[in-house]
Amino acid sequence: MSPGQEPTFRNVPFNLMLTLASLTIIIAGMRAAESLIIPILLSLFVAVICTSPVHWLYRRGVNSLAAVLITLLILGGLLALFGTLLANSFAMFMENWPEMQKQLEGHYLTLLQWLANQGLSVSPQRLSDMVDGTGDQDWISGFLSGIGLVLSQSLVILLMVNFMLFETLDFRQKVARALTNPGPSLERFTEFSYNLKRYMAVKTVISLITGVLVTISAWLVGVQFALLWGALAFILNYIPNIGSVLAAVPPVLLTLAMPDGGVVKAMTLAGAYLSINFVLGNIVEPRVMGRTMGLSTLVAFLSLVVWGWILGPVGMLLSVPLTMTLKIALDSHPETRWIAKMLSPSERRRRRQRRAQNALDELEEEIE
Repeated sequence: MSPGQEPTFRNVPFNLMLTLASLTIIIAGMRAAESLIIPILLSLFVAVICTSPVHWLYRRGVNSLAAVLITLLILGGLLALFGTLLANSFAMFMENWPEMQKQLEGHYLTLLQWLANQGLSVSPQRLSDMVDGTGDQDWISGFLSGIGLVLSQSLVILLMVNFMLFETLDFRQKVARALTNPGPSLERFTEFSYNLKRYMAVKTVISLITGVLVTISAWLVGVQFALLWGALAFILNYIPNIGSVLAAVPPVLLTLAMPDGGVVKAMTLAGAYLSINFVLGNIVEPRVMGRTMGLSTLVAFLSLVVWGWILGPVGMLLSVPLTMTLKIALDSHPETRWIAKMLSPSERRRRRQRRAQNALDELEEEIE
């Protein structure tokens, strides 16, 4: 080892410790400022989605104020309509919940009797714990309280989105004036913003299609509160790996418990959930996004755990968008591109996606 290399080698442990200490302080600060960070992050992602229509209107001669206001009015109108329908559906669900809970308890008692007839003894206390579901209720109440916090701050979020959209119209000019050689920085920023907007737009559209298809499937099967289950599927589709499972469990169980439901309807609804999530999640979404926009399964699951621990239920919803933002930022710099590649899906998963895409292409050719 040459003398010039020795100081660098000795600095490696110190730099590693400094990096870990910095990350610890940042994470602790994020957890302490959770109520402040969540509205800012939500505003940022909503602004990213709204940037494209604002710029589209601006390029066609609409002044900046009108472009932002038109976009926000359309967004606010859609959210108000969606929120009203969802609130009515949720109110009806809560009104009917005591009766449905009794039916679920009856099914649990029937299951207990069947297990006893098969020689499997289950204590009533264990059954009571299963029915009460205190841990699950705490988790659900925590999740709903996190969503309720976001809804209560919706006006603040819309105001921040408004100001962010105005800033995006001349942000490139600000960067150009601030840097002596803005060319490389502007190129990286353009690549980063384009990929981030593309990811958020595609993910939102896929989630919306998932929610619509789930609503239609539940309505066709004859399940009550179809709009509520579609909205739940739309929201939880942002959560990787377990989001689609969490969205399917409540409607399938309630369909099984309802007098006009039964095993056939419950299995039909479960099959519809599986089909929708398989086609959209494994064929359509990778094909539209491209191979470079994905995350490995391990990274997606770890991001769910880490961001959920840092920011709570909303962090679980934003886990993949936040990790994808980090991945896109790393991929836009040559020095850190190797880290982005480490976060990407495995080659085996890419081959499966390519085979699914080829099968879909062949099916489209046969139809044509």
